[in-house]
Amino acid sequence: MHSKPDPEIKQILDFLSDVAQNNNRPWFLANKARYDQAKVAFETMVARLIIGIGEFDPSVRHLQPRDCTYRFYRDLRFTQDKSPYKRHLGAYICAMGKKSYHGGYYFHLEPSHCMLAGGCWEIPSKALHALRDTIIGREKEFAGIVEDREFKALFPTITTDPLKQLPRDVPRDLPHPEYVKCRNYVVCSMLPDNFFRTGWTDELLRRCRIMKPFIDFANDVVDDYI
Repeated sequence: MHSKPDPEIKQILDFLSDVAQNNNRPWFLANKARYDQAKVAFETMVARLIIGIGEFDPSVRHLQPRDCTYRFYRDLRFTQDKSPYKRHLGAYICAMGKKSYHGGYYFHLEPSHCMLAGGCWEIPSKALHALRDTIIGREKEFAGIVEDREFKALFPTITTDPLKQLPRDVPRDLPHPEYVKCRNYVVCSMLPDNFFRTGWTDELLRRCRIMKPFIDFANDVVDDYI
């Protein structure tokens, strides 16, 4: 017997789908109650994820949903797309805050583009170079994390935008040159909309737990540059 879709997730995704088709202020104001309901439902989920992640990563236990979530209103100053509202809801569960270089867990709801991601995004160049050097020096340890069978099945790549060539100062005979071609050390698992059925929270937390050693490895270096 198939499990049932999560009604709160469906409510959120239906709202976001309608926003994508009606991304204008008059429509939003007429549907503000739907946004408020979606916002409360999402923050309730984020609170549940913070508690669950806190079971194996105590560093996030002090967080509240407001520490992790983002404004729904877009910054229109530097973009040609003047749509006033985002098409997704996202939360970054990170011990040092959502604007920190410290790695954490990112949860994203968007129709047909839901995802779980984690790691260190847009870290300063000194930290990035130090992380690459650390991976070279601790290559077996890093490989043990990212080549783990469960990890690899969920997170096949360790960056979203790799360099085409190795950095100049990196040895050319590395066993895994792809480890140091990263601009960002971020892994991502796409979640189909039908992922969100009864019991989805436990499965998401399982994936976060599998992701944690990768985040810990990166933070062990990046935290020295924060």
